Amino acid sequence: MMDQAAKPQDRLAAWLAQDMDLVNGLIRTRMASEHAPRIPEVTAHLVEAGGKRLRPLLTLAAARMCGYDGPFHVHLAATVEFIHTATLLHDDVVDESARRRGRPTANLLWDNKTSVLVGDYLFSRSFQLMVETGSLRVLDILANASATIAEGEVLQLTAAQDLATTEGVYLQVVRGKTAALFSAATEVGGVIAGADERHVRALFDYGDALGVAFQIVDDLLDYGGTVAAIGKNPGDDFRERKLTLPVIKAVAQADATERAFWTRTIAKGDQQDGDLAQAMAIMARHGAMEAARQDALAWAAKARTAIGTLPAHELRDMLADLADYVVERIS
Repeated sequence: MMDQAAKPQDRLAAWLAQDMDLVNGLIRTRMASEHAPRIPEVTAHLVEAGGKRLRPLLTLAAARMCGYDGPFHVHLAATVEFIHTATLLHDDVVDESARRRGRPTANLLWDNKTSVLVGDYLFSRSFQLMVETGSLRVLDILANASATIAEGEVLQLTAAQDLATTEGVYLQVVRGKTAALFSAATEVGGVIAGADERHVRALFDYGDALGVAFQIVDDLLDYGGTVAAIGKNPGDDFRERKLTLPVIKAVAQADATERAFWTRTIAKGDQQDGDLAQAMAIMARHGAMEAARQDALAWAAKARTAIGTLPAHELRDMLADLADYVVERIS
């Protein structure tokens, strides 16, 4: 009997446990390298660090929900996890991060060159797995998602520290660097199952909205979470001068004094002790955190609506609950 009190993600993991065992076995096999032992060392450090495996679970759930009983949903689930892991390795180099999933980052334990090259290796492995499915459409979806992720990361770089960055640009960044892989993960599950086009579109819409909600919540947790909850040090986004949604909302309402504060700390990078607390006080004064939370709730509602258009299924209900749970973390 499924424990209805368990978190939606845990219920998904329990329902899909046999499939996930196959995914994890495939990941371990394909991250091996006969000639470069450092590759599995670095990959294992991140892949086996207790990550939630949310994206592969989404692929497996979408495929099973649409009646798939072949082998290739496992390949696709491993593919999205490899793409995700590759982007994390690259992101930590770009952001000069020191912690990931509560542990030292690969670039800190090894070096930047190793992190970038191992990330490239995982991207290559992901494309090998895609090709093995024999589906050109799947290859098209995941290749486009990989390009969109890179575009989102570059857009974030160009928008970084620019106080003129709007919520529209922020959404573009989030849709690229986060939501693109969520939507691809759910969409390819429907495609490999041969689902009706309306259902494939609904799966895409669900993943897209869930990914946006997920990233907004992560951005909020950076200003109010714990290392255990977010896997990195709270306040890292502020220290890295990232213009996330609550900051963008606060900047838009800033008076002259507050504008000078944001210019000094974000635009110029002249940060001092106590600045993080002051930033949080300014955001609270303008209700920026609550406004961003409401945005996350709205995106979660869009995800729930999208998945609700699919035929009744136990997994469909878990995915709908997952959309609510993503934003409950900031309630």
